[in-house]
Amino acid sequence: METRIRTADERRREIEAAAVKMGIDEAYISVLVDTFYGKVRAHPVLGPVFAEKISDWGPHLAKMKDFWASVALNAGRYSGKPVPKHAALTSVQERHFDIWLGLFRETLDETAPTPQAADYFMERAMRIAESLKLAMFGLPGLRAPAQAET
Repeated sequence: METRIRTADERRREIEAAAVKMGIDEAYISVLVDTFYGKVRAHPVLGPVFAEKISDWGPHLAKMKDFWASVALNAGRYSGKPVPKHAALTSVQERHFDIWLGLFRETLDETAPTPQAADYFMERAMRIAESLKLAMFGLPGLRAPAQAET
């Protein structure tokens, strides 16, 4: 079997081409982010959690569009550090991630151009949520008593 080493630009083009076949592009990512965070802001549990830290949504939405473009299209525009940012949010509870994922799935069901696009985003959202939960709360059963939810 022959191994072909690709450049970062070649890999980025391949990922973008695969995403485009599913109907994923910058315009859809913008719709996804705007719709999803509209739901988050209106949610009775998540809305207040986000409102504690975000007063000007314009920059946050732009950052989230860059984040999701980097996740979905390998655009390379997001350079933030989500784990420390989320770890600093003391009002976030582990259960909030399930609500977040539920709203994300709902948004995908309403907006995704194809079922494949919905699955593509949801798979990544689930990995991201799990990673953040592990970073913030540790493994169930191995947490320090102060980390356990009441």
